[in-house]
Amino acid sequence: MFARLFHGCRLATALAAGLTLAAISVDHARAEYPDRPISLIVCFPAGGGTDVAVRMINVQLGEALGKPVIIENRGGAGGSLASSFVARATPDGYTLLACSSAFVVNPSLYAHVNYDPIKDFIPLMAIGASANVFVVPEQSKIKTMKDFIAEAKANPGRLNWTSPGAGTTPQLAGEILRVKTGIDMVHIPFAGAGPAMTAVLGGQVDMYTANYGSITGLISSGKVRVLAVGAPKRLADLPDVPTLEELGIKDSSTDNFQGIFAPAGTPQPIIDKLAKTLDEILARPDIKEKYVKLGLPVVAEGPAAFRARVAHEVPMYREIIEKAGLKIN
Repeated sequence: MFARLFHGCRLATALAAGLTLAAISVDHARAEYPDRPISLIVCFPAGGGTDVAVRMINVQLGEALGKPVIIENRGGAGGSLASSFVARATPDGYTLLACSSAFVVNPSLYAHVNYDPIKDFIPLMAIGASANVFVVPEQSKIKTMKDFIAEAKANPGRLNWTSPGAGTTPQLAGEILRVKTGIDMVHIPFAGAGPAMTAVLGGQVDMYTANYGSITGLISSGKVRVLAVGAPKRLADLPDVPTLEELGIKDSSTDNFQGIFAPAGTPQPIIDKLAKTLDEILARPDIKEKYVKLGLPVVAEGPAAFRARVAHEVPMYREIIEKAGLKIN
């Protein structure tokens, strides 16, 4: 009897020791992260805004972590293909996603999207965010957003506007303006920002909604006039231009963020390490200056703030997409 008890105690002790060693081994493995290169999957082709934004810091991130951060572009379906791919990746910190606001827009815009932006991901860091702006051609008789709204209400369906493309945050900013104010303005679609901008400069459309970073040159040269910005506060570069919120159009702030995500289930120590390292890199003055020149001021929103942003924007864009009747099959 005593022998059996003794043997049982030894077995229990051995099992406990084994579990302890296993826990130590797991913790050690996490502490050693990373021990091989990290893949950063970009949701758009090379050369786009998201790609440029992450290529400004991937080398520095790799140097800080001690292993290369390799960028892989997986464009398609407005960014959804890359998001779906990373959502199914092993949550070990070696496959990350870089995407824009398309990440929160696509689940409502596209009929078939194979990822859930809330359940399938951990927001790591919102790198930067560039506000959407509302501009008119320099020759336009409309001087302010109040003028535009008054004209649209006096002449329903006469005014038109354009954007860089269907489902982009600039188009959704215009839809928010239309829905929130109740004005009847016609959206004129073009195949990309280039043709849309040409139409604006030629006076063929009454208003253009665009990401601020994409038209800073036109603004500074006086070829377009900014009526309002879709941001929580006025832009430092445009101190005299009011926000939509200031004009009494509530819950109308939109911007285009660039951010990095990890698959859900990624261990917290890895999340903490990545977020801390990214925050330190984005705090460097030379990095901030590069992003300002890109028209993408650094926001450096860590996991908590970025998660709150995603949680707010997913239903916000869903509501406006449903009200505007937008859907891509």
